[in-house]
Amino acid sequence: MNAILGRAALAIAIVMATLPANAKGCMKGAIVGGAAGHVAGHHGVMGAAAGCAIGHHEAKKNEKAAQSPH
Repeated sequence: MNAILGRAALAIAIVMATLPANAKGCMKGAIVGGAAGHVAGHHGVMGAAAGCAIGHHEAKKNEKAAQSPH
């Protein structure tokens, strides 16, 4: 379990170092994606990058929905 968390943390650090500071949703997505990628075949870094992208996309979509008048 510690190995999974360590690799997820490393993947998050790599992803966060390459993204702008305003990447909302990235952290949660990177954690989930990194853990899933690691379990699915030791591809934690790729999972973290994909999770970050998806998390950021979802956060922007939710932000846009919250700003639009109903």
